[in-house]
Amino acid sequence: MTAKVKDTPAKKKLDKDRLISLYMDYILEEERTPGTVYKFCKQNKIKEEEFYKFFGSFEGLEKGIWERFYEHAVNVIDKSPEYETFTNREKMLTFFFTFFEILTANRSYVLFTLNKSDMPLKNLEQLTGLRRKMKGFAKGLLRESNEAKTVNLLKQSETVFSEAAWVQLMFLMKFWMDDNSPQFESTDVAIEKSVNTIFDVFDNTPLERVLDFGKFLWKEKMS
Repeated sequence: MTAKVKDTPAKKKLDKDRLISLYMDYILEEERTPGTVYKFCKQNKIKEEEFYKFFGSFEGLEKGIWERFYEHAVNVIDKSPEYETFTNREKMLTFFFTFFEILTANRSYVLFTLNKSDMPLKNLEQLTGLRRKMKGFAKGLLRESNEAKTVNLLKQSETVFSEAAWVQLMFLMKFWMDDNSPQFESTDVAIEKSVNTIFDVFDNTPLERVLDFGKFLWKEKMS
């Protein structure tokens, strides 16, 4: 007769999201990046080889965090039954509002990681995956618009539009980082005005929106 094996609580499985959470918690609590993967894993009671199943380095993990911010935003808006009925302008607005809600929920981490180096370009290296995904999102929107146009001369460049959308996101992130308004209301206004501007530019009716947006930026800069 064999002895019955006593059940033991299952160890919580390590996945990408849990690893990201552990890393972000470390950053917020220690206010610095971990020294080595070994020490980080030891402190969190996980095996070093488990870390490497998901990321090859802390740099790769940081890029993965931004990609997860994007993916989470897309997952949220895709669950809305009204989203597919939106115009492309409305879809872009919805994405930006949702994305910045996620950034706001993680503001302490975002501010730390985008200011940790004295070299701004070094801080932006972690955004390479986000850049690829954001440009893909913008290209998808413009592709839908172009497919609806029968005259080739009216079709817009996906490359130019996607690059403009990325520059727009970079501007909005800097604006949001410097925003001291209650509940970041000024960022909400900047999102709406900038999205309207970029779509008006591509719809060949830019002047009124560009002037309106320029006045807003000047007012914010001088206030």
